Amino acid sequence: MNSMRIDKFLKVSRILKRRTVAQEACAGGKVAVNGRDAKPSHQVKPGDVVEISYAAGTLKFRVLAIKQTTKKDEANSLYEII
Repeated sequence: MNSMRIDKFLKVSRILKRRTVAQEACAGGKVAVNGRDAKPSHQVKPGDVVEISYAAGTLKFRVLAIKQTTKKDEANSLYEII
């Protein structure tokens, strides 16, 4: 599998705790992929740059790998913070 929905990726990579939180963030315009606003169903693939806007600032990272499930200690291997 070379791509995954952005809402699922955010949950699997443990950037956001729950998929519903990820869906709300996308629907609220707080998530951008490669500089464009992303809906929850937007497909991400390795190499994509994702930016999440929080009240306290932003988090920008590059997708390195796509996996359906990960262990907690391996979750940060799916992305690198820019």
